[in-house]
Amino acid sequence: MKKTHPICILLLFFFIFINSQTITFISEKSNTPLPKVSVFGKDGNILAYSDIDGKIEKQSILPSQEKYQLVYNNLPVGILSYSDFDQPVIKINDQVKEIEAVIIKNNKPSKYIYLKGNFNAYVTVNSKLNGYADGIVTYIFDNKSKKLKSANVEQYRIYRLSDPKQEKKQTSSWDYGSSLDVPKMKKAGTLNEYKKKNIRIKELKSNAKDEIEITGEYLQQKEFALFGFRFFDIRGIQNIAFEPGSKKTLKDLLEFNEILFIKLKHKSEENYNQIISYANFYTTEISFSNENNIENVKFSPEYSHYKTPYWQDPSFPNMQTIFSSFFKENLKEKQNKK
Repeated sequence: MKKTHPICILLLFFFIFINSQTITFISEKSNTPLPKVSVFGKDGNILAYSDIDGKIEKQSILPSQEKYQLVYNNLPVGILSYSDFDQPVIKINDQVKEIEAVIIKNNKPSKYIYLKGNFNAYVTVNSKLNGYADGIVTYIFDNKSKKLKSANVEQYRIYRLSDPKQEKKQTSSWDYGSSLDVPKMKKAGTLNEYKKKNIRIKELKSNAKDEIEITGEYLQQKEFALFGFRFFDIRGIQNIAFEPGSKKTLKDLLEFNEILFIKLKHKSEENYNQIISYANFYTTEISFSNENNIENVKFSPEYSHYKTPYWQDPSFPNMQTIFSSFFKENLKEKQNKK
């Protein structure tokens, strides 16, 4: 009888331990992993956000929160208790609403390709919302090189949490609303540019879409100091979704999601503050043109700018309603500059 090597036993326990530290969200219908599931605590803080494998870290779920709201595809999809997270796999009904088909217009060879769609963006500080924006934007790409020419915002709203504290050396009290912006889709049409030494790429295929997750990390071992401030653990994650089974070109692009992480503190502060910026784009219309100038407005995080209630469209990714359910009247819209 063969003896089991002690190292094999150790490795087995190691892998069991690692897997027990994560929770995986999967589709109730297809049993495939669900990326981009947000876990909200009872106070409105975003405690976790699943990666392309549908995984979150179990340690991010705090027992003091008691109840947790799951949000997927900008809609609430369930409420769980702390004990529900004892199971390694959690199934979610991800078919809450029908997937809107992307409209194709003027499908003929032209100099430029337009990707029009809806966007939302929000910033959190130590998991708590700091600012929110949403609207309608059109990206113009060169149809030959596939390089981005411009991002043209048509309408948008800005919301900020009312907080009177603004201490220069207390970074947790800062207003990070100035970082609100539309997603940076510079490389959406040239995926090969992501293939660099310090970039990790993973893919996920499902019946609904093919997804690519691109991850880059910086300042992982040593902090960076500037003017008394400390920067550490900078990470960027982009998730790009395409039509299932497609060639993953601009004409196939369904969603573009970007998350930026940075830990920041002043030298007088004891602990780092975790700043996370989320930006999401959802294609609604693709068209072609020989013109690269379209009507747009200047995007500013200091005011809203819209003429129609675009957010009332049932297909609009309106995260503002979810945040407002937690923060009520404290989440205030900036004045509309028509």
